[in-house]
Amino acid sequence: MTFSIAARCADTGMFGVAVSSSSPAVAARCAYVRNGIGAALSQNITDPRLGDRLLDLMELGASAADAVNIVSGTSPDIQYRQLLAVDGAGRAAVFSGSNSLGNVGEATGPDVASGGNLLAVDTIPQTVVDAFLSSKGHLADRLLVAMQAAVDAGGEAGPIHSAGMKLAGDVTWPIVDLRVDWTEGCPIGELAHVWKVYAPQLDDYVTRALDPSKAPGYGVPGDR
Repeated sequence: MTFSIAARCADTGMFGVAVSSSSPAVAARCAYVRNGIGAALSQNITDPRLGDRLLDLMELGASAADAVNIVSGTSPDIQYRQLLAVDGAGRAAVFSGSNSLGNVGEATGPDVASGGNLLAVDTIPQTVVDAFLSSKGHLADRLLVAMQAAVDAGGEAGPIHSAGMKLAGDVTWPIVDLRVDWTEGCPIGELAHVWKVYAPQLDDYVTRALDPSKAPGYGVPGDR
């Protein structure tokens, strides 16, 4: 019911994830990033606790592969789960349990991991990785290019209804946390539109948190 990407920008050190599914609000349960540490996803029949476990282990010094191996080796019902991780060195790892649903695929490359289940074809994750590695620009734009490539290659076997994207920058909270929790249209396209609106204001929202006296006005009625 899901296809996704976890990635690191080698130029900025920023981490990001993007995910889409036929289920509602997929990013609320599956997407995890932590500044300076890594990016992770917990999906398929999802246990949201596992994403934080992956990041905690990487924060303690584990590689992406070590973190995935530890979590997959110590968590109950792990054969129903899919795990993805990218660490601070750009190393990537994926685990797909034997009870993952439908067509299952996974792929990794430098700074990127992709996985999916109930896929139209099991090569979708490799398409995602290839699209990401051949892309340029802001990490958010690269994630969206990769996710759109998945859609163009067939995506999930059935219609997708939700999508989300989360990015970690230079502060302790995600600097981007955008979601399309349900749509009858194309959630990847709608997510790209939300990002287009949000992107010019991203730095301002960080400034408003760190130093409101230097923040620009909101530009809304009543703001003085």
